[in-house]
Amino acid sequence: MLTALPGIPLFQLYGESHTRLDTDLLHCESICARSRLHHWEIKPHRHAELLQLLYVQRGEAQVEIEGTRSVIRQPAIQVVPPLTVHGFRFNEQIQGHVLTFGATRVAELEQRLGSPLSVLAAPRCYPLGQAHRRLHTLIDALQQEYQGNAPARAAMLQALVTTLMVWISRQQHDQPPRNRSERDRQLLRLYQRQVEAHYREHLPVDTFAARLGITSAQLNQLCRELTGQSALQVIHQRLLLEARRNLVYTRMSIGQLSDNLGFSDPTYFARFFKRLSGQTPNGFRRSAPCA
Repeated sequence: MLTALPGIPLFQLYGESHTRLDTDLLHCESICARSRLHHWEIKPHRHAELLQLLYVQRGEAQVEIEGTRSVIRQPAIQVVPPLTVHGFRFNEQIQGHVLTFGATRVAELEQRLGSPLSVLAAPRCYPLGQAHRRLHTLIDALQQEYQGNAPARAAMLQALVTTLMVWISRQQHDQPPRNRSERDRQLLRLYQRQVEAHYREHLPVDTFAARLGITSAQLNQLCRELTGQSALQVIHQRLLLEARRNLVYTRMSIGQLSDNLGFSDPTYFARFFKRLSGQTPNGFRRSAPCA
């Protein structure tokens, strides 16, 4: 079972550790509805199996994603994948919505569209540009339908959400087209889920490959072609991400952090961290903007 790291709350919706999404596996609310209660600041936190889309219609949103800060001052949609540490600060003129999707809803969308929604796998901000009026109408209709109880509500929500996801997916112009089979993509997703569940155990690539029913060579080739990294690098990058989260958002000592991530001793962890990041753990902690 997932548990919150010290200093990084693990919420369903912000401030609600036990609240569940409704039967739609979808939640929609205005930015003001929740942020006003917290003095316009949503402090860094993460969600276990929830994808969020922050839609900024107008106003200013200061966004913090994994310790990196940016500002949204134009209509845009910010993608926040599950388990991504994120926080927001809004000015009082903010208008927009937060859409939250359960993992089952995302899986249903992928099945309906016939391909994985890779656009939702990484945090990124998508300016709406000339499409802002059209997207505002779409999201406003989604909000009204979500709050209502009209006949065929589920079908209408499904149509509106699908349209929104198609628009977001089309914004990935900077990524080269992929010609991999759906089976390969499914294998990669399964591997990434296995890594997410077991990265602290430092299992060999052979073990992951065996669980997927393929060889380690096949897994390495799959990862290199679809992610640009070896299978081992995928594991190491996940460990590095968690190390950075702990260094920025917790006061754990290097020894505690090393134990938490499954390293045999702090010296080995420090060498691992410096090799991958170019900084010592303490150096990174001192230079982190949120430390």
